[in-house]
Amino acid sequence: MIKRMHVAVNCSDLYKSLDFYRAFFGAEPTKVKDNYAKFELESPALHFSLNVRPFEKNGVLNHLGFQVDNTEDVLQMGERLRQSGLLLTDEMNTTCCYAVQDKVWVYDPDGNAWEIFYTKEDSEFESAGEPLDASLCCAPPSAPVKATIEFTPFKKK
Repeated sequence: MIKRMHVAVNCSDLYKSLDFYRAFFGAEPTKVKDNYAKFELESPALHFSLNVRPFEKNGVLNHLGFQVDNTEDVLQMGERLRQSGLLLTDEMNTTCCYAVQDKVWVYDPDGNAWEIFYTKEDSEFESAGEPLDASLCCAPPSAPVKATIEFTPFKKK
């Protein structure tokens, strides 16, 4: 069901970051725009994206996730997460990161955003909203106030 792990990081200079990650991955990006780039690697199976964003609010990490093969996989994983007691946000047929996608979002207890997404097609637009509003793309709409599930810590032996 999972095609690739997804890691999205914020960067201040896309072209310096592209030079670094071309050398680091030993691969060329599959998409480059003025404020965004992505690498889709087969080994390791990784969908890695660079987003030109300020660091003040969220730091370098933008979000994490999993790329899947189709909308049905998004819906199945979303249902499994809901059955586990997690609070999800759905975004179906949304334009984000220069692609039309179906996705669900969830936050971990520390506020890290995770998405499960399927890319339906490329787009010439970064997001469906205002072009200069970076908050509309590559981030869930809003974090839940409190996690809906509590985890029991492991006991030391």
